[in-house]
Amino acid sequence: MEATQFPIKLKERWETKLRHQAQDTPTLAPRTSYLPVVHNQYLRLLRHELFSSTTAKLDSEDGNEEKINVTFVEKDGEETHIKVPVGMSMLEAAHENDIDLEGACEGSLACSTCHVIVMDVDHYNKLPDPTDEENDMLDLAFGLTETSRLGCQIIAKPELDGLRLAIPAATRNFAVDGFKPKPH
Repeated sequence: MEATQFPIKLKERWETKLRHQAQDTPTLAPRTSYLPVVHNQYLRLLRHELFSSTTAKLDSEDGNEEKINVTFVEKDGEETHIKVPVGMSMLEAAHENDIDLEGACEGSLACSTCHVIVMDVDHYNKLPDPTDEENDMLDLAFGLTETSRLGCQIIAKPELDGLRLAIPAATRNFAVDGFKPKPH
């Protein structure tokens, strides 16, 4: 075979392969529209399922979920009462309810900006012990107390109903000084 025939043969084989693939490819039906209401009904659950460190527990198909009462006490003493689904972190609950709890690392246990103070010792004792990683981050927190925890590590469960969390007067964000990122 001559050197000039090789590229021609290769080109012919490639074109033949493409023709066969075109014949084997099924024709696509036109895209049908979906109902936005049905789609949006599951968006919150899907977002929480895919982008959350915890998963919400649903009690039934219609979206009723068990919730607990949590009170956040702001820096100025203002109290915000919210209902938090069982299985959700306090950081996520704060963000969903526009409570000023920073969470610079978005719950990946890489900062101490979601530092909260559990105001009731009985509730604090119902929480699992902090991990070594959480303790390392708490060591960097501003205004550390005996009942300090990271909001991303406090997961709502029925025995925590009535939980009261104080938000410290300041945070230490070593990544960016003075910038408060908005949750996604």
